[in-house]
Amino acid sequence: MNQESPKTVQIVWAVCCLLVVAVAVVFGQTLRHDFVNYDDQAYVYENPQTSQGLTKETITWSFTAYCAGNWHPLTLLSHALDCQLYGTEHPGGHHLTNVAIHAAVVILLFLILWRMTGNLWPSAFVAAVFAIHPLRVESVAWVAERKDVLSGLFFMLTLAAYLNYVRHPFSLARYLLVAVLFALGLMAKPMLVTLPFVLLLLDYWPLGRLSATSGTGRMPPDASALSDSPPANGSRLWQRLRFSFSRQVAAEKIPLFALAAASCVATSLAQREAMAALDIAPLSMRIGNALVSYVAYLGQFFYPAGLAVFYPYSYDGLPTWKVVGAAVLLGCICLAALLGRRRFPYLFVGWFWYVGMLVPVIGLVQVGGQAMADRYTYLPQIGLCIALAWGAANVAVAWPYRRWAYGAASVLIVVGLMVCSFRQTMVWRDSLTLWKRALDCTDENSVAHNNYGMALVKDQHVEEALDQFQQATSISPNQALPVNNLIDALKSRGKYDEAIAAQENARLAPHLAAIAHYREAMKIDPSSFYVHNNLGNSLAACGQFAEAIAEYREALRLKEDYASAHNNLANILLKLGRIDEAFTEYQRAIELDPRSAKSHNNIGVILAKRGQSDAAVAEFQNALAIDPKFASAHDNLGVVLTQQGKTAEAMTHWKEMVKLQPTNLRAVNQLAWLMATCPEPSIRNPAEAVELAQWAVQLSHSLDPIPLNTLAAAYARAGQYSKATQAAKEALALATRQKDQPLADSIKNKMALYKAHTPYQEKGGPAPPAPAPSRHGK
Repeated sequence: MNQESPKTVQIVWAVCCLLVVAVAVVFGQTLRHDFVNYDDQAYVYENPQTSQGLTKETITWSFTAYCAGNWHPLTLLSHALDCQLYGTEHPGGHHLTNVAIHAAVVILLFLILWRMTGNLWPSAFVAAVFAIHPLRVESVAWVAERKDVLSGLFFMLTLAAYLNYVRHPFSLARYLLVAVLFALGLMAKPMLVTLPFVLLLLDYWPLGRLSATSGTGRMPPDASALSDSPPANGSRLWQRLRFSFSRQVAAEKIPLFALAAASCVATSLAQREAMAALDIAPLSMRIGNALVSYVAYLGQFFYPAGLAVFYPYSYDGLPTWKVVGAAVLLGCICLAALLGRRRFPYLFVGWFWYVGMLVPVIGLVQVGGQAMADRYTYLPQIGLCIALAWGAANVAVAWPYRRWAYGAASVLIVVGLMVCSFRQTMVWRDSLTLWKRALDCTDENSVAHNNYGMALVKDQHVEEALDQFQQATSISPNQALPVNNLIDALKSRGKYDEAIAAQENARLAPHLAAIAHYREAMKIDPSSFYVHNNLGNSLAACGQFAEAIAEYREALRLKEDYASAHNNLANILLKLGRIDEAFTEYQRAIELDPRSAKSHNNIGVILAKRGQSDAAVAEFQNALAIDPKFASAHDNLGVVLTQQGKTAEAMTHWKEMVKLQPTNLRAVNQLAWLMATCPEPSIRNPAEAVELAQWAVQLSHSLDPIPLNTLAAAYARAGQYSKATQAAKEALALATRQKDQPLADSIKNKMALYKAHTPYQEKGGPAPPAPAPSRHGK
C-alpha cells in the first residue's frame, strides 16, 4: 500500500470523527433509556447468571448453556461484564456499551472499504448510511441485541484480518487470525455463517482475486498480475497460474465454511424447540414470506417508515400476487447483477452481499413468530449501501459539477436519515412507548398486545392491561403467555370466575380450531378415516362425547382394523361408564396392534377399576416394557402400587412421571402430597414437597384449591406453619367460592392442625387418584 499523503490522513481522521459524532447524536439519548420487557430480562436483569457479573460459574455457563434459544457465549459474557460494571439497576451503562461497539463497527467499515478500494468518499458514504440508518436503531438501542453489534465488530475485524492476509496469502499466522476472529464472531451471533460467502464476493471485487474487474477498485499487489489481459508471451502459463490462484482462493475458504457448519449445528440444537413445524408453516409459505421479506427490507432501506419491534407472521399465507411480484422483482435484479458483473462489479457484489447474508434469517427455517425484523438487516444492508455509493459515484463521473452534486446529495441523505433515526430511537425509551408504536404500525399483533399489557401492569394500569391481554388471546388463543398474563391480571382484580373461564377457553381453543379444520378437510375427502378419527379426538376434548363416538364409528366403518380409533372409542366409552364396551374395544385394539403401549395401559385402567390390581399392574408393566418413557403408564402404575400399600415402589414411577411430564398438574401435585403427608418417614421429603407444591400452584394459576391444600401440607411438614396457615386460607377461599363443601371442611380441619403447629399426616397411606386412560391418539 502506498504511503498516504498527510492531507488524506487528515481527511480520514476527520471522517472518523464525524462518524462518531453522528452515532453519538442519534444514539446518545439511549443512555437515558430504560430496559424493555422484550428479552432484556432474559439476557440481563432477570438472568441469574449474567446479573451476578463475571464469575467462574458465569463463564462456564456462558459456554455450556443456551439462552433465549441461542448459543452465543461471547454475547453472554459481554452482558455479564456490563452487569459487573454497571449492575442491573443502571440500564444507561448497558446502552453505552452498545453505542460504543456500534461506533467501532462504523469506523472499521469505513477504514476497511477505503483500504480495499482506495476510494475515500464512497467508503465514507457507505459508513455514514450504515451508521445512522433507522433500520440500525433496533440493533443499537435494544440492550438484548448486543449480539448484533458485537458480531458486527468481529465481522469487521475478520474483514480487516482477511485484507491483511490477502496481501500475504501464504502466511499461516495471518490466516489463523482470520479463522479465530470469525469463530469469535460466530460465538457472538451465528448469523455470521455467511461471512465466507462475503469473502468470496470481495475476492471478486474490489480485491480482484477471482478475475479482473472494471470500475474503481484497488487490487492487492499479489493479484495485480491476474488481469484479464494476458502477458504478451506465455499465455498458456498465465491461464495455468490464474486457474491455480482461483483454486487457492476457493480452497482457503473451506476451513471457514467448516466453522460455519459447526455453528449451524449448534444453532439448530439451541433453537429446535422454537422452530416452527412444517405443518404450522409449510415450506411454500416460508418461501413466499422470504421473497416478500427481501423486497420489504429493500423498500425499508429507501423508505424507512412504519418500523416496529415485531412484525407478526401471517400463518394464513400471503396474497399470491405479492409473492409472485416479489419473485419477479428479485429475479430481475439478480439477473441484471449477474449480466452486469464485469461492467458494474460493485452492483454484483453489493446485491449478492445483501441477498446472501439474509439467508440464515429470511425465514426458510422459521424460528419464532416474526415475519421479519429490522435487526436482521444490520450487516446485510451494507451490500446495498456499497451498490448505491459506487453506483452513484459512477453515474456522477460525467457531470461537470459532480463533486458538488455528489457531496450535497450525500449530506442531505445523511442528515435526513439522522433525523428519522433520532425519532425512531426515541421509540425505544421504555416498554410502553415501544409497544404502543408497534401496535400503531402493525395489525393482528398478539406479541405487541401482550407486551404492552405487561408494561401497563408494571405501570399499575391493570384494567387497561386486561384489554390488551384479551386482544392478544383472541388473536393467538394457542399462545400460553398472553393467556397466563390474562389469568393473572383477572386474579389481581378479584375476577376469579372470569380467570377460570379464561383458563378453560385457553384449553379448548386449539381443539375448537382443530374441529373447524377437520370439518373443512372432510368436505374435500369425506372418506378419510384419519380425519374422522382426529375430529373425534377434538370433539372428545371439548366434551362433545356423542359426536366423538359417531366420528370414531365412522372411522372404523371406513377402516375396521384401525387400532387407534378402537382405542379412542374405548376411552370415551370408559369415561361414560360403559366399561364392558370399552374393554371390548381395548382388546380389539391390542389384537390389531400387540405392540401398542397405549392399549396395554388402557386395559390396565379397566382392570384396576374392576379391582383386579395385580392384573392391572401386569398390563402397566407390559406398556412400559414396550415404551419405558410412557408417562401415563408410570402414572397409573404409581396409583395402583400406592393403593396396594407399596408406596416406596410407587414413588419411583411418580418421580419418573413428573420427570417426563413436568407440567402435568395432577402428577406434580400427587408427588408433592406423598412427600408431605405419607406416614412412612423414608418417603417424606419436606423441602422437595414444598418445591413441587409451589410448582403445582403455579401450573394451576392459583385457581385450584387442591394444589394450595398440598402446598399448605408441605409447608407444615417443613415446619413453616405461618405459611401453611396462609396457603390453607387461600385454598379454603377457593373451595368455598367453587361450592366444594367437602373439600372446604377438610381444609378447615387441616388448618386447625397448622395453627397448633402440627403437620397433617395421612392415616394408613395417602389415597391416590384413580388410574386414567392415555390420551387420544391419531
